Amino acid sequence: MSRDHGHPVRFGIVLDPAHLTPHALTELARVADEAGLDLLAVADTTAATEQVSKRSGLDPWTTLAWVAGATSRITLATHALAPTGPATVLARAAANLDLMTNGRLELGLTAVPATVSGISSPAVGVRPEAGALGETIPILRSMWATDGNPVHAAGPAHRVPGADPGPAPAHDVPIWLSGTDDTLVDVAVRTADGWWMDATASDVDPSTVSSAQFRLDVAARRARRDPAEIRRLLTVGTIPAVSDLVRLAVEHGIDTVVLATTDSAAVQRFATEVAPAVRDLVAAARASRGTRPAPTRSARVRAARRDGIHYDDVPAGLETVEPGDTRYAGMRSTYLRGGRPGLVLLPRDTVQVAQALTWARTQPVPLAIRSGGHGISGRSTNDGGIVLDLRHLNDIEVLDPTTRRVRIGPGARWGEVAEALEPHGWALTSGDYGGVGVGGLATAGGLGFLARQHGLTIDHLRAADVVLADGTIVRTDDQHHPDLFWGIRGAGGNLGVVTAFEFEVDQVGDVGFAQLAFAVDDLAGYLQDFGALVEAAPRDLTPFLIVGRPRGGRVVAQVMAVVNSDDPDTIIDRLQPFAHLAPVVQQSVQVMPYTGVVHRTENVHDGQGEPVTRSAVLEHLTPQFAEDAEQLVRSGEVYFFQIRSAGGAVNDVPVDATAYAHRKANFQVVAFAASRERLDRRWDAMSHHYSGIYSSFETDLRPERIAEVFPERTLNRLRELKDRYDPNNVFRHNHSVAGVAPAETAPLALPAAP
Repeated sequence: MSRDHGHPVRFGIVLDPAHLTPHALTELARVADEAGLDLLAVADTTAATEQVSKRSGLDPWTTLAWVAGATSRITLATHALAPTGPATVLARAAANLDLMTNGRLELGLTAVPATVSGISSPAVGVRPEAGALGETIPILRSMWATDGNPVHAAGPAHRVPGADPGPAPAHDVPIWLSGTDDTLVDVAVRTADGWWMDATASDVDPSTVSSAQFRLDVAARRARRDPAEIRRLLTVGTIPAVSDLVRLAVEHGIDTVVLATTDSAAVQRFATEVAPAVRDLVAAARASRGTRPAPTRSARVRAARRDGIHYDDVPAGLETVEPGDTRYAGMRSTYLRGGRPGLVLLPRDTVQVAQALTWARTQPVPLAIRSGGHGISGRSTNDGGIVLDLRHLNDIEVLDPTTRRVRIGPGARWGEVAEALEPHGWALTSGDYGGVGVGGLATAGGLGFLARQHGLTIDHLRAADVVLADGTIVRTDDQHHPDLFWGIRGAGGNLGVVTAFEFEVDQVGDVGFAQLAFAVDDLAGYLQDFGALVEAAPRDLTPFLIVGRPRGGRVVAQVMAVVNSDDPDTIIDRLQPFAHLAPVVQQSVQVMPYTGVVHRTENVHDGQGEPVTRSAVLEHLTPQFAEDAEQLVRSGEVYFFQIRSAGGAVNDVPVDATAYAHRKANFQVVAFAASRERLDRRWDAMSHHYSGIYSSFETDLRPERIAEVFPERTLNRLRELKDRYDPNNVFRHNHSVAGVAPAETAPLALPAAP
């Protein structure tokens, strides 16, 4: 009877650091990596003895970290590693190595002899060493889950009173167990992802392999676990015949074979001759037998799946993260918004974006598009739906140095963009925070610290690659799909998924960056004076103003300003008028590269609930607006109130040149609050001051907001484009311009490509 569970067949080598010099070990690792083997394991050959604490030679865990740096693609594993220390320490070490190798780690463990582990009283029904290992694995998985909850354990071997979890590894690290007795088999079928047999002491005996697999299958069923979930690994001392390896796979269920060797010629032959031949023959045998592919997720992960998503139909080759996966905790929410999506899709190029979108829109659940996941208004997560996450599309490429033309992926962060442009003496206005993703900002507007001199981010866009709602891929610019090019500059989230932007960036050297704090008694007067100074200032100055809740009746106003000059006299000249607006309580003025202002940063995406904001644009900070704004701030309802400067080059662009139509506005304002109802009531009462909404910061989704985001003439034109490019309103989760959205639960039919 065949025990082939349909897992992909893998081949690798196992190296013993106790019997290799560092140079020889590194060279063998490189040969295996370059020859195309799947797995490179570093063995802990003393783990099964009582000499663990007396070993000589290279430490296997340290060796694996060294080998990681000497290779680039091969999966790395420990083999028969005996975890003698705290399980929490091992969890952090494994997660760190997995992160540094971009998800290349697998963990092969074995039991520690009781005399080494120091366990004096066994767990009920199992040997003490097996019981300790059975405690270790759940702790590892809990530490990697990073759900924010402290990890607790109170077993005989491991007492964890409340360890902080994380960091999360780059992927779900598989855990393989090796050993021979029934108690270890029981631990494996209850907790591990695979069982690792060793046949290096003698030739491979098929009957021995078969009986071992039978024993494993029986134990798995006894533990109410599908035997197909448990992968089977085998270490051999010499290269078996191709026919024997095929039989091991299709009759005895061995899906991974690793060769214990120190011979680079044997490694080369195993990788380039034996492995390809076995793969082809196994594939042919499985096709003729109708062998079903193994499940891609364990029962533990599948149990966490959400209703309405056909998980097993996801296009082949598309990376996914599900609610039961280790990485899910770090992907379910965004920087400011909590979420519990049913599936995260992670395409790696434009073609995969098209495949992912084409499939996702057939699922009767919400769909969200995510670039950086930082956006305030961008609804790049959901509850029970699908998130199309563009983080892998993060390339930054200089296309033409003479015209300063660059190509940037939507998943890049603006801090990364600033770093890539700085060596050329270039920059691109891009908000005020380096952790923001390119995609959302570069389709909504892009009001940053260089805006008054160089305009919005969208004003520098020259071309884009776009995946339309039906999966069609188009390139758009002034000559190709010019109507779409007009629309994605200000309303891109309504019309498609931009997978690459081509910008013409600016020549920008060092800049002056000021951070000033003022003690303000008369906030209304301060706002009027601030507005007048901004409108009168040269364009090379772009200041932003932030006000928080009053403290003891006093308001502190913080001004962050960029002067696009490296001349100290010019910088002081631009800033001096602002220094006289109110008593200065803190100040910092520096000359620095633009990367110092918008610097690379790592966001922690653990938002909770829904951000409550209102946004607007206005031409002037009038006395009436200033008085109402002071009342709003002093009410205590708002904990963050910001005014960003626009005007200048932003106003130079004709109103109808892009879908961002608020070209007459000199200011943009946003307020954050805790109560949706109370903020809306106060903000609505101030609506007569405003000329529209800057959509990036608006979280009020009432239908009447659309007419404020897009003036009537712009909105009518966008609705024509929506009917043509997205007639089923696939892209509806931000500020949809469609008149009536289709039901969220109805699957969407695929229209013909435009």
